[in-house]
Amino acid sequence: MLMTQTMRWFGPQDPVRLHEIRQAGATGIVTALHEVPNGEVWTRDAIAARKAEIAAAGLDWRVVESLPVHEGLKTRSPDWEQLIDRYRQSLTNLAQCGIEVVTYNFMPLLDWTRTDLGWELPDGARALRFEAIAVAAYDIFILQRPDAADSYDAATQAAAEARYAAMDSAARHRLERTIIAGLPGSEEGFTSAQFLEAIGTYADIDAARLRDNHVAFLEAVCPLADELGVQLVVHPDDPPFSIFGLPRVVSTEVDVTDLFARVPNASNGLCMCTGSFGVRADNDLPGMVDRLGSRIGFLHLRSVQRQADGAFHEAEHLGGDAGMSAVVAAIHRLSVREKRSIPMRPDHGHQMLDDLNRTTNPGYSLLGRMRGLAELRGLERGIAHAAGTIA
Repeated sequence: MLMTQTMRWFGPQDPVRLHEIRQAGATGIVTALHEVPNGEVWTRDAIAARKAEIAAAGLDWRVVESLPVHEGLKTRSPDWEQLIDRYRQSLTNLAQCGIEVVTYNFMPLLDWTRTDLGWELPDGARALRFEAIAVAAYDIFILQRPDAADSYDAATQAAAEARYAAMDSAARHRLERTIIAGLPGSEEGFTSAQFLEAIGTYADIDAARLRDNHVAFLEAVCPLADELGVQLVVHPDDPPFSIFGLPRVVSTEVDVTDLFARVPNASNGLCMCTGSFGVRADNDLPGMVDRLGSRIGFLHLRSVQRQADGAFHEAEHLGGDAGMSAVVAAIHRLSVREKRSIPMRPDHGHQMLDDLNRTTNPGYSLLGRMRGLAELRGLERGIAHAAGTIA
């Protein structure tokens, strides 16, 4: 039993076309109705039309990434009940169109965050990169969040001040837009003034309260998902720690197991992202696959290279710190044990070769992901052959 190979597609405006994804070797598409505003219902007609478009290209759509969780659900705003009703209706419409897995995240305000979208590697390819010092420089000197300096130690504050002083106005603007303008798949984009105001809505929400709000959300939607046969899979925090004073609560194995204990519904699952969890050296990725088992409904396979100062960049899919051979071996054991093909996608490929001269979504160029998919496919087949599960 091998993984179901998919790629993410951002809809008709994606510079990577469906026929190119098919030629890259994927059999499935992971996508969303990105044109629908957060908190609005995904209609059955819109879902069916998108699914037909994908099917016409010879591909299948069974995994949504993502059905956004509106900020009002994360903060328990006064319109919480109305937002829950809309989310439940979207789930119903998705299930009626054959969607089996729905990905979401519970990160406050920002989705995945990077500080450099084109960091040059030694071979000339470009990768996504995160630098804690750059975040501090933005937070303290550009955003000017009140008491921001208190979030950083003295050495980081000094390094951030030096970094800010060395940047010209264009570099400062580029850093600002990289962090808050909204990356591919992100749910929101802000100006710094808007972002600062939005941070204020979390003034009274610490990690414990955000966890409670997450549980309340799941308790409201999981019974319906159970009935529909849809698995809700939470994507871990990226990066897996607090930034800009905002709590993050899906960063470790303990976070996830606590969530499953509090909401034991079968539909309460995990998107196992080896890149997000892998930023933390204390997350045992193969062990998490072994222990979390049936809760894993979707796989993001990528690797990051960590640095001692808290920076990291997207490494080759079989390189970096993930230990991908051990991870894929654990996934294969899980697939054989449970007799199921788990959907996966190669996440965040490098910008390389001809894609260096094309317009691409950061992290979602065609050729870098095709390389990753080919490498992961070969790794899995080698593991399966050695295990005697395929010829």
